[in-house]
Amino acid sequence: MTPDQTLAAEYALGLLEGEELLAARAREAADPAFFAEVVRWQEHMAPLADAIAPRTPRAEVWQRIEAVLAGNSGIAEVVLLRRSLRRWQWAGGLSAAAAVILAIVAIPQVFGPAPEPSGITIGPGLTQPPMAANMPIESTPLRLDLTYLPDAQSLLVGAVGLESDGVHDHELWFVPPEGRPVSLGVVTPGRVVTHSVPDKVARSLETGSRLVLTREPLGGKPALSNAGPVVAETRLAAI
Repeated sequence: MTPDQTLAAEYALGLLEGEELLAARAREAADPAFFAEVVRWQEHMAPLADAIAPRTPRAEVWQRIEAVLAGNSGIAEVVLLRRSLRRWQWAGGLSAAAAVILAIVAIPQVFGPAPEPSGITIGPGLTQPPMAANMPIESTPLRLDLTYLPDAQSLLVGAVGLESDGVHDHELWFVPPEGRPVSLGVVTPGRVVTHSVPDKVARSLETGSRLVLTREPLGGKPALSNAGPVVAETRLAAI
């Protein structure tokens, strides 16, 4: 197996942690070939989950989920939960069998040809596919994970690993082909937060749309001041 195939298999099995997990999530969102490889492993290994006895998550897990949904519109989070559901179903018992499974699936002939990925299941009421990007931050190993849900006009901004220095904030901007940049909000360090996208921006966001990150005083760009220096930028891609 190639390194990318091994990484996709470990990611699909839920074996990655820390920086490796964040890097794999970013690649899944921005690299169509890697996303397809993850889907291939999920489809191949899904039947193996049927042999694992179900386990009920601890009460605090559900409490955390309910708290997140209660504090937001919930639409974006539900989409992410639906996309991750199969992985969660495996989590209770698959770790113990993971080494054996990886040894078996390393033999291509066991499984036969891989099916073509059918795309992302968006869920009831959502008709437009999401867009995503990852944004490496200048001179650091950190990056933002961005997922835009057009129907909900919501942008999920993942800043896990980013820490506040107590002096600055980072602000995210949409840069249209013509006209002035539009703020999409101040980034919350260390969390995944849903940002509502203004109507005028939602009508313009598309594959290739440019997003930039600036360094600002605490609270974001002051009124009547120019935006701070750009420390990162990226472009959205359909997924």
